[in-house]
Amino acid sequence: MKFRLPLFALVLILSGCTFRSSGATLPAASPESTAPHFEVKAGKYNPPIDLYTVGSVNPNLTFKKGESLEHNVHTAWAEERLGIRIRYLWTISGTSENYANKLRLELAKGNMPDVVTTRDAAIIQELIDSGQFMEVGSLFEQYASRVWKKAVAEDTSAWNAFVRDGHKYAIPIMDYEYNSDPLLWIRQDWLTKLKLETPRTLDELEQVMDAFVNQDPDGNGLKDTYGLALGFRNGPSTWMGDSSWIFGAFGTVPEQWNRRSDGTLEYGSVQPGARKAVALMKHWVQQGYLSTDSAWLDEEGAANRFVSGKAGMIAGPYWMRGWPLSSLTAADPQASVKAVAIPSGPEGTAMRRGTLPVNGAILINKKMKHPEIFFTYQNYMFDYYATSTGEFINGLAEGYDWAMAGGKATIEPSALPMGVIRVASYTLTFDGARIPSEVIKEIPEDIAPVLLGQKEASRKEQFTGPPTKTMKSDGELLKKLEQKSFQNIIFADSGIEEFDEFVGKWKAYGGLSETSEVNAWDRSRR
Repeated sequence: MKFRLPLFALVLILSGCTFRSSGATLPAASPESTAPHFEVKAGKYNPPIDLYTVGSVNPNLTFKKGESLEHNVHTAWAEERLGIRIRYLWTISGTSENYANKLRLELAKGNMPDVVTTRDAAIIQELIDSGQFMEVGSLFEQYASRVWKKAVAEDTSAWNAFVRDGHKYAIPIMDYEYNSDPLLWIRQDWLTKLKLETPRTLDELEQVMDAFVNQDPDGNGLKDTYGLALGFRNGPSTWMGDSSWIFGAFGTVPEQWNRRSDGTLEYGSVQPGARKAVALMKHWVQQGYLSTDSAWLDEEGAANRFVSGKAGMIAGPYWMRGWPLSSLTAADPQASVKAVAIPSGPEGTAMRRGTLPVNGAILINKKMKHPEIFFTYQNYMFDYYATSTGEFINGLAEGYDWAMAGGKATIEPSALPMGVIRVASYTLTFDGARIPSEVIKEIPEDIAPVLLGQKEASRKEQFTGPPTKTMKSDGELLKKLEQKSFQNIIFADSGIEEFDEFVGKWKAYGGLSETSEVNAWDRSRR
């Protein structure tokens, strides 16, 4: 059994960032006669060949003493096993925005490495539009392994956002199905203490939240707990501290394009159901069920509120049990947390944000003489790591993301004094390699029925193409308008009538044009 932990957000806010050049420089263009020699029998390049990239040092990355993103157990493995020296032109620490801005700066200078990988949808489009990266569809067909091709083929929309004039300019980084679909995590010990049942509807949820706020569930004699932890800083539809399901109870999912009953696409945040959701959340703030500072909490801030014992519920993905919820039970052994289905609305409707099994992209520089080097690396990751076979049956590195104890593979702290070190984060694609449908093997047995039992509630983004003309010119304005309006209504003094004003402005400032363009794209795909 391979032990994996999820990629904990790249979007974490720090006070500053650090840029570091590795000292590596791109070699001058060399003649084709210097093609790398791959020894088929050994399965590696001999002599070793350099593959240049750049990197973001995620605040959640952990390293053993003396290791770094540039030099670690995985880079050593790649050189030893495949004869590929992964070299970084530079790395930057801090937020994903820092990484995107550094990429933009170097892009303008034309200083791109052999391979660039990023999660940022906007920067992917900028990189493609720069003209500095090669068409990769033909390379993928020529060099990708059967396992890798099969993984990408599981999602028919995987390439859509990266196509220009029928040609593919970035390779999708595949993710697990349902990997960011929210469940409702609830304090079972609080339910038991207050003699409450698991809430199945919004009405029942309100009753539970009221008790969590007013009946002192933590027993400290203070009114210092909230019903639900939300992280609204980055919007209502997010990977932890999510509130998309509240909108979903009224028949829409915010911040994405959803399919109507007539087959056309509509933007979820401007629908009548969104108005009802915003009004309900405002009511919850007024009742003290939600904290007013939820408006400015990001995903980790919302999680911290829950794991600190100050909120009784939080919505987020199945993997939250491993992180960050485990810190709650570690600090308080009496605490008990369970995953339950998202509640339904007044008409029995339940919807949640769905997971698109694409979580970033890989771009290959036009100047890279031998792109097959990258495929050698990633094919191995798919053929062995994604399938949990060969040397990766338990994980990427013994003593890091797994250990042997009593003749068995384990991730128990007694066997891993530094805890599990997520070596997959050191890989060129952040996750090693993932096959979307393999998620079934990753979900704990007690959580799978909850997550998959509501799979019909999962609503994926229906617009998967490149940004439209209006999105490029006015998309940022519309996003800021939406975020400010929702925050003012829910957490500040604005009345629900501001929602109607927001919808009018959204339509006038480009929303109607976006709707027309999105539906034109959708019709072209049929």
